[in-house]
Amino acid sequence: MFNIIEKRRWYFLISALVIGAGLIAMIYSTVQFGTPVRLSVDFTGGTLLELEFEQPVQPAEVRQVFVDRGYTDTMVQTTIDERTVLIRSDFLESEVKAEIKSVLEERYGSLEELRFEAVGPTIGGEVTRAATMAVATAAIVILGFIVIAFRKVPNAFRYGVCATASLIHDFLVAVGFFSIFGLLRGWEVDSLFLTAILTVIGFSVQDTIVVFDRIRENIPKRRGESFEMIVNRSILETIHRSLATQLNAIFVMIAILLFGGATMKQFIATLLVGMISGTYSSIFTAVPLLVVWEKGEVGQFFRGLRRREAAA
Repeated sequence: MFNIIEKRRWYFLISALVIGAGLIAMIYSTVQFGTPVRLSVDFTGGTLLELEFEQPVQPAEVRQVFVDRGYTDTMVQTTIDERTVLIRSDFLESEVKAEIKSVLEERYGSLEELRFEAVGPTIGGEVTRAATMAVATAAIVILGFIVIAFRKVPNAFRYGVCATASLIHDFLVAVGFFSIFGLLRGWEVDSLFLTAILTVIGFSVQDTIVVFDRIRENIPKRRGESFEMIVNRSILETIHRSLATQLNAIFVMIAILLFGGATMKQFIATLLVGMISGTYSSIFTAVPLLVVWEKGEVGQFFRGLRRREAAA
C-alpha cells in the first residue's frame, strides 16, 4: 500500500514555500499601499472611473484636472492603451463628475465612460467589517461543527483544529496569490473576492470532512493497525472522490478563465487557486497535521531542540 503520510514533511515544506511567497508579497504590499492586498473602492470608499478617449492622453494631465478641484489623492493610470485611463479618487458627487468629464472632453475630444463605481467611506468600512466577520465566523462555526460531529472519536478537538488550520492555509494561499498579482498586474480586492474566499473555504472543509469521516469509520475496524496506517488507508479510500469532485470544478473554471469575460477573470482566478489549494490541503495538510499531533511529533521536536541546546 502506497504510504502518503510518511512524506508529510515534504508537504509541509511545499505549503511553507507557497505561503511564504505570499507573505512576502503581502508585506511588500503593506509597505507600498498600506494594506496586504490592494483594496478596491468596495472596501476603501471612493470612486473608480475608467474612461476611453479618442486620442492618447497623459495620465498626469488627467490627474491635474482632479487636483485642481481638490481631489489631491487621485491616481490615474493607463490600462489597455494610451487612450484608456483608470482613475481612482475620493468619493465624487455626480455634479463634480459631470464637470470633470466636461473639462476632459473640451481638452481631449469625445470620451466614453467604460466603468464607474462609487462607494461612500461609511459603506466601505461596513464592507470591510462584514468581510472580516464572515471569515472569522466561518472558521469558528466549522471548528464547532467538527468537534460536535466527531465527539465520539478520541481527541475530537484535534480534528476541528486541523480542519481550521487547513482553512487558514487555503485563505493565506488565496490572499497571497492575489497580493502577488496586485503587485504585478494591479489587481484589487472587491466584494467578489470575499465570495471566492468563502466558496473556497466551503469546498476545502467539505473535502477535509470526507477524509476525517473515513478515518472515524476505520478506527474501530482497524484496531490492530497504527493510527498512521489507518489514516493512510483512509486517504487512499477517499482520494478518488476528492479528486473527481474538485477536478470537475477546476476544469470548468479553467474554461471560464480562458474564454470568459475580463470582468470575471480575477474572481475565477482566485477561485481556481483556492480550489487547487483546498484539494491539496485536505489531503496533504489537514490529515498530516492530525497524524503529527496524535503521535506527539511537535513535542518531540521541541524536546530535541532543548536537548541539543543543553548539550551545546
